[in-house]
Amino acid sequence: MIRLRFRGLWVFLSFLTLSAGWCLSTRASGDEPTRGHAKLPNIVLIITDDQGYGDLSCHGNTQLKTPALDALYRQSVRLTNFHVDPTCSPTRSALMTGRYSSRTGVWHTIRGRSFLRKDEVTLPKVLSAAGYRTGIFGKWHLGDNYPLRAQDRGFQETLVHGGGGVGQTPDAWGNDYFDDRYFHNGKLEQQSGYCTDVFFRAATEFISRPSRQPFFAYIATNAPHSPYTVADDYSKLYRDQGIPSPRAEFYGMIANIDENVGRLMRRLDELALSEDTIVIWMTDNGSAAGVDNSGGFNAGMRAMKGSEYDGGHRVPCFLRCPSRWKGNRDLPALTAHIDLFPTLLELCGVATPEGVRLDGRSLAPLLADPMGVAPPTRPARTLFVHSQRVEQPEKWRQSAVLTDRWRLINGKELYDIRQDPGQMRDLAAKTPEIVAELRRAYDDWWADIFPRFGEYVRIELGSAQANPATLTCHDWHSDQVPFDHLSVKKDPAANGFWAVEFVRGGTYQVTLRARPQGIAHQFKAGNARLKIGELERSQPVSEGTDAVVFKLPVAAGPTLLQTWIDDTGGPSRGAFFVDVERIGD
Repeated sequence: MIRLRFRGLWVFLSFLTLSAGWCLSTRASGDEPTRGHAKLPNIVLIITDDQGYGDLSCHGNTQLKTPALDALYRQSVRLTNFHVDPTCSPTRSALMTGRYSSRTGVWHTIRGRSFLRKDEVTLPKVLSAAGYRTGIFGKWHLGDNYPLRAQDRGFQETLVHGGGGVGQTPDAWGNDYFDDRYFHNGKLEQQSGYCTDVFFRAATEFISRPSRQPFFAYIATNAPHSPYTVADDYSKLYRDQGIPSPRAEFYGMIANIDENVGRLMRRLDELALSEDTIVIWMTDNGSAAGVDNSGGFNAGMRAMKGSEYDGGHRVPCFLRCPSRWKGNRDLPALTAHIDLFPTLLELCGVATPEGVRLDGRSLAPLLADPMGVAPPTRPARTLFVHSQRVEQPEKWRQSAVLTDRWRLINGKELYDIRQDPGQMRDLAAKTPEIVAELRRAYDDWWADIFPRFGEYVRIELGSAQANPATLTCHDWHSDQVPFDHLSVKKDPAANGFWAVEFVRGGTYQVTLRARPQGIAHQFKAGNARLKIGELERSQPVSEGTDAVVFKLPVAAGPTLLQTWIDDTGGPSRGAFFVDVERIGD
């Protein structure tokens, strides 16, 4: 079914809403927040999902039109050798902490390995303590349960979908990108419009509120991540050029993002905030759908999302702040997502929290230098990238060691990135000394990040902050994870366990479901089992029931929780949704 959405109505309604906000947010001279003698900058950090380096017209894509991003490109310092992780959650964890993703406990996008350790210090937490208003709009993907949610990690205003994308298992059932329900400050609320429009509109309203505090607005779109769903008037332009699906829809989603970026930048102009607002635009990994059998554009790089080659992790990053540095220039130094945390802290005059060890470097000196050249005292650097979509990280798995000149791939292949940006000529046999040097660097790095790989990042149950709590199969530790609603609807014979911690002992009610509460779905006759640590319970399941309830005493402490629904004469599977509530001492 083709779904039509008209842009004019949205723009008109947004104009009315934001015009009212403009009247409220006009500030008298001298009311701006300051630290010492310098005005604190506002921050807008925009990160899109699965959009690669070549998915921009300013980078040479002749089919895709991105006029607003092209304008931002011309106004910005462009990091042309900027790297992230090859997939979603790892990049976001590094961005939020300034530390390598695997060090923070995040090396997958599901399976309980997308959770940011609760002892990690996050950028919004630090900025909030420094007097900033902090808000997230869109995709968090670092945990949907306490104490891992965005609102638990320093964001004061939150409007987010669940899981790693709209329609994934922790998201509101039935969400399909249009007129969805999202979690607003922890509670599901009905929204109106296309997902990207909703998130940018909420961010713009947040920015427009009258306040003497500076703001940090983190706009993390789920677009253009799959499923490739967008109003027909966006994708038709590309289908009419003969571009096949899903690339036409992928480009349409980017075109919609581009419109929203343009509206946001105009709003900053209207509020007289453009000069002193740091605007960062980046993406979270290489392109997911920008190249197909019919063509596309990948900026000459090898491979795409998920890969250890540059096409998997070299992405665009634009930084704009006219009052602080000259724009419209390239910065070719080797940089990464881990650098933005220390960069923003330095630009905001905020000290790195005591005891926090950062892997990134501040880019403030490079931004201030019109030539974008590292000072002689700035040492050469080596960076590390890997893709670990497994339960436990494996040494050398889909890995890259990066320097300004070299790329060591999987510890075996070596490429001179200056002479061979497409990574087609393996020089490992001709330069074994370089291979050995980069292997030693990787060995040292691996030994440094390895010690906590065996730990689980646990969901806390029974806390006053989140009681009851809902566990979803998205976060099973398992080789078979129904990560989205479409997978769940197939009722696969899959199972796994959750790593949890009961923060208070007491009597708990544990409710097993095949669908979220309120969504009708009946079990077949059979037997249900529940295991919490060494504690086990079972009971028969009646034909036609939609929930199985256990009440039992549970001691406080870390443990594992698993369920089984065994159909009589049929398959066994885990409960895809489990509600856990502490109901008494």
